[in-house]
Amino acid sequence: MSNLKTHFVELLRRASTQLPPDVTAALKAGYQREPPGTAAQTALATILKNIKLSRKNSTPLCQDTGTNIWHVYHPQNICQCELEQAIREATLEARNRAYLRPNAVDPITGLNTGTNLGIRFPVISFYGWKKQSVRASVMLKGGGCENVSAQYALPVAGLHAGRDLDGVRKVVLDAVFQAQGKGCAPGIVGVGIGGDRITGMIEAKHQLWRPLEDKNPNALLAKLENRLYRECNQLEIGPMGYGGKTTVLGVKAGSIHRVPASYFVSISYMCWASRRASVTITPTGNPTFHKQVPSSQECNTPNCKG
Repeated sequence: MSNLKTHFVELLRRASTQLPPDVTAALKAGYQREPPGTAAQTALATILKNIKLSRKNSTPLCQDTGTNIWHVYHPQNICQCELEQAIREATLEARNRAYLRPNAVDPITGLNTGTNLGIRFPVISFYGWKKQSVRASVMLKGGGCENVSAQYALPVAGLHAGRDLDGVRKVVLDAVFQAQGKGCAPGIVGVGIGGDRITGMIEAKHQLWRPLEDKNPNALLAKLENRLYRECNQLEIGPMGYGGKTTVLGVKAGSIHRVPASYFVSISYMCWASRRASVTITPTGNPTFHKQVPSSQECNTPNCKG
């Protein structure tokens, strides 16, 4: 498959400089909710101006272009090493064009590679499917919002949070309250219920791919999402912590099975700059860039999408 690197560079440009339409619409709605002249509305006005300028000038929405998280669906006849090589080359090119900041820091030496490439950096997950095309989606996860992500092991006595969905609700509210404006609110909250400490956080991050307007197919989780969205915004933390009605733009929750001894609730907090983009590339190398990341739930078996 030809021109993979070229298409991936363009994908990174779009992710870094063009906020998805559902997130932009939610920020505009938040601006309309806030009283005129308040710090909250002023902050949202600045954010919306930044979004417009970034798209116009192809400059990053935020100086922290974050960790690059890739989900790549591919047919069996394409080697994952070919796709990974194209992603790494595209990452370096995007860094050279200033779409990405050099963010890869060695935790032992403290040295920045200067290339935005490192050990398991970017983060790439591969999935096989029965289609002949390649679909690559990328999310740019900023460090500030990652810092206020959290994980709880239920029960939590201090919050009166038991091993049930009401306990989940209480710890999610606590995580958002603890974040205040440090995660660059208004945020988007991904919640992973169950699993272990690793898979629970993966599930929480997976929820951040979902469009804000979609509805959870699980009725209980849909009800939980709606209640948490309402109650998080009643915390009045507001944009950047200035107070106001717009603390979160959305709450998305998913669940995975756990062992009897553990009940983890993982919260992945995403800042207002929820940067995600997707491209589908045909066998002849023609790309289609998507305004929203398409649903990956296209096959009933976990490892086969198609």
